[in-house]
Amino acid sequence: MKIALVTGANRGIGLAVARRLARDGIHVVVAARSDDAGRAAADLLRSEGGRASSVRLDVTDPEQARAAAAVVAQQLGRLDVLVNNAGVLPEATARPAEVVDAGLFRATYDTNVLGPVVVTEAFLPLLRRSPAGRIVNVSSRMGSLADQQDPASPYYSTVVPAYQSSKAALNGLTVALAKALADTPIKVTSVCPGFVQTDLAPMAREQAPLTADAAAEVVHRAATLSGSAPSGTFVDAVGPVPW
Repeated sequence: MKIALVTGANRGIGLAVARRLARDGIHVVVAARSDDAGRAAADLLRSEGGRASSVRLDVTDPEQARAAAAVVAQQLGRLDVLVNNAGVLPEATARPAEVVDAGLFRATYDTNVLGPVVVTEAFLPLLRRSPAGRIVNVSSRMGSLADQQDPASPYYSTVVPAYQSSKAALNGLTVALAKALADTPIKVTSVCPGFVQTDLAPMAREQAPLTADAAAEVVHRAATLSGSAPSGTFVDAVGPVPW
């Protein structure tokens, strides 16, 4: 039985990914900032016939990440899939002081960039115990530098510098990890789930065409890559995304 941990798995895309993985018979560890929310999501997965447990994990807290890894090590012994899903978009609701706002950058990077670093650092020893470890970083085409410079791109007119640059940085982490882990069975992928109906931003709830369940499919594919698939790629539902 495979074991997967999904951050921010108590709602939205994270919960949809957790449910999709559970349908494959994978034991899903729901990682959530709230114990109650994590337990409720794990209960839901079990009520649907899946295997699930939960851990408290605020991705900005290294101590919590290490404690969560210790729990998984004690209870399950290893980790096969890590989905770094938790993310924030403060620029959607907060008015920046200027075009670039250092406070918004700090808040965004703390979760979107340092969060995956903190969690990956804590869980990498457990992923090394897997015969086929997978790390999935949930990114966005808004982090594609090519798209940001292409007037034909639907993302060209969107300007949220902290969020966009945080996802570009996350993509850089994907490439670096893939190279550093090239001599191991671990594969690392950046995934854009698309424009999804989530609580990340008000416009997403109102305008996004994709449900969380639909978006979860591309994350699931990256989480279950075959051994022959390349590592260090950036993909969406259609295929490779330009960096």
